[in-house]
Amino acid sequence: MIEDTGIRVTTLDNGLRVATDAMPAVDTVSLGIWAGVGTRNEPAAVNGVAHLLEHMAFKGTDRRSARDIAVEIEAVGGHLNAYTSREQTAYYAKVLVEDLPLAVDIIADILQHSTFDEGELARERAVVLQEIGQAEDTPDDIIFDHFQETAYPGQALGRPVLGLAEIVGSLPREAIRGYLHRHYRADRLVLAAAGRIEHDRLVELAAAAFRNLPTGEPESIEPARYQGGDFRQPRDLEQVHLVLGFDGVGYRDPDHYAASVLSTLLGGGMSSRLFQEIREKRGLVYSIYSFASAYTDGGLFGIYAGTGETEAADLVPLICDELVRLPETLDDEEIRRARAQLKAGILMARESTGARCEQLAQHLLVFDRPLSTAEVVAKIDAVDGPQLSRVARRLAASRPTVAALGPIDRVEAFDAIAARLR
Repeated sequence: MIEDTGIRVTTLDNGLRVATDAMPAVDTVSLGIWAGVGTRNEPAAVNGVAHLLEHMAFKGTDRRSARDIAVEIEAVGGHLNAYTSREQTAYYAKVLVEDLPLAVDIIADILQHSTFDEGELARERAVVLQEIGQAEDTPDDIIFDHFQETAYPGQALGRPVLGLAEIVGSLPREAIRGYLHRHYRADRLVLAAAGRIEHDRLVELAAAAFRNLPTGEPESIEPARYQGGDFRQPRDLEQVHLVLGFDGVGYRDPDHYAASVLSTLLGGGMSSRLFQEIREKRGLVYSIYSFASAYTDGGLFGIYAGTGETEAADLVPLICDELVRLPETLDDEEIRRARAQLKAGILMARESTGARCEQLAQHLLVFDRPLSTAEVVAKIDAVDGPQLSRVARRLAASRPTVAALGPIDRVEAFDAIAARLR
């Protein structure tokens, strides 16, 4: 039996949840603040503000300059970073055990006392514009933004995390501060830590350090409305970059774990169907994989492939054939293999303080409680052939989303792809 005996959660008076996962055998602590807000919480007029805020949080506070923040954490051998996604933003650090108070103080400082200096903002806007430009120059990266927008057109969930250059280049200081104060409310935040950590000590530090978080009711978000459709952009590239996808399942959906097993079986490794049939047997691609992306109230299930201009004509029909035959041809051995891959990934991640810290925070944000490893493994083990067949049919029943970039003349028309899948 797999047990998570070291997890504790305390809610402070202001609503901030403090969660710890004790790993007594290590000498480090990973910790951070996870906010249940991201690109999905942005109005269209300020698309990119969540990501720009994440950058600006490191650019100086009332007590520390941008250089001070970097120097203080690195002076003790620690590191500090952050990321923004469509539904979450995280600010996290890893330090030696004795430097926990410093890490808590720095994270609390940047989230509550950032000055958003105009000079720093001008420089950081330029940095983010460079990041946007780099993404545009990376076709196997930017294709997913086009896929997302096509799946969820006209919605915050479909807009790019980095934002649009024309918006980011002129975002004012007031927009960033306003987003912070509206959305970074105490009850939407989780302070999580994993490693050699004393829970009561972290609660004590957090109660003192996070006194100035705003409170109040969070703003609602629009429900996810998957629509699907077709996006194609001819570009002078060596390869066609293609994503084919469908309406997926959310974190709380009873089919969530089945969709993950199905994705692993279909395109999750070198033994998967797509890899064996399309790369190994036919040599049509260098890279092909499937994915199951979940949100709180929906998700996406898709396949990415990179192929040559000539090979594109054969690639899409083959992918469609594999999808159509999937529900009727599942066998017990490949199901066992896919379940084993998922379980091994979960158990191997438990060796990392950072992975355990992040997982704990995300469980609290999505499910309002920690999920034990035994519970997750049991849900994966419960996935069987009939459920996978039903889920495969459920996914393929939605209108497809097709996104293609590069020399795309030989990529089959959208209506023809939809007809194959029917």
